[in-house]
Amino acid sequence: MDTAPDIVRGPDLIDPFGRAITYLRVSVTDRCDFRCVYCMSEHMTFLPKQDLLTLEELDRLCSAFVARGVRKLRITGGEPLVRKNILWLFRALSRHLEAGTLDELTLTTNGSQLAKYAADLKACGVERINLSMDTLDPVKFKAITRWGDLGNVLQGLDAALSAGLKVKINAVALKGVNEHEIDDLVRFAHGRGADLTLIETMPLGDIDGDRTDQYLPLSIVRARLLERWTLEDIPYRTGGPARYVRVRETGGRLGFITPMTHNFCESCNRVRLTCTGTLYMCLGQDDAADLRAPLRASADDALLNEAIEAAIARKPKGHDFIIDRTTSKPAVSRHMSVTGG
Repeated sequence: MDTAPDIVRGPDLIDPFGRAITYLRVSVTDRCDFRCVYCMSEHMTFLPKQDLLTLEELDRLCSAFVARGVRKLRITGGEPLVRKNILWLFRALSRHLEAGTLDELTLTTNGSQLAKYAADLKACGVERINLSMDTLDPVKFKAITRWGDLGNVLQGLDAALSAGLKVKINAVALKGVNEHEIDDLVRFAHGRGADLTLIETMPLGDIDGDRTDQYLPLSIVRARLLERWTLEDIPYRTGGPARYVRVRETGGRLGFITPMTHNFCESCNRVRLTCTGTLYMCLGQDDAADLRAPLRASADDALLNEAIEAAIARKPKGHDFIIDRTTSKPAVSRHMSVTGG
């Protein structure tokens, strides 16, 4: 497979509200080997494989964004490591790290394939990963993920740490499920030198169940944590939406992602590309742009750049997420697995 040609630097992408777009999240597949209850239904219909962009096309699209000022690429899914030959894409994109045109190449994973891929990811220039893990209880883990095995994920975590990858554990706070495990998750993550980020569940896609039964505001979680821990605000940022504190007793970092109680729209620097070449300008809105057609219409990137510019010009100021008993429908129809959050 051939990589895209060397990039020609273009003007930065600035949205209508003066925000520079420096972060692209790229879903390489909508498929996953888990069926997490807050993400998708148990019996999903996935895209036909022929509808997906090739890895070469994904490389070309990512490179077009790097040429326009994107400094961070996050590979997501579904579960990105179930995509066939995915290491080819990481190796291809690593050339932008070597050239200094990209600051970070990273991924979000459920950890199921990490034992197999951690060392290779490190060799491709990946320095830091996000690992989704909502509980340390094997029975609860199986209930949340439906298909997952906690022991396998813990092996993947150990492999990542052994390979020298920095790890941030992401945990979705779920009312009545893991809300009384947060202290244990803090101790577990910080005891291994990993960060922990807590995330509010979001109204994305139809799932089996009522999201109001899952929703736990992080304002409540933080108040509970303050009864046992000393949380010190710090300026640490990773380019994403988390706001971080340091837990004095452990010395570790704890992040909060609060799309519901305190959204992060005012500083949004990111857009999301699906595995079919659809660009979503906002996590919480359905407006999207087709980049596959201009990508395939010409061997050069002129049409593609025009489409990207037109899309960024439509990026909204923010989203309007609501979860309550009177609003049972999701805020957007697509599942989280389409854009990887």
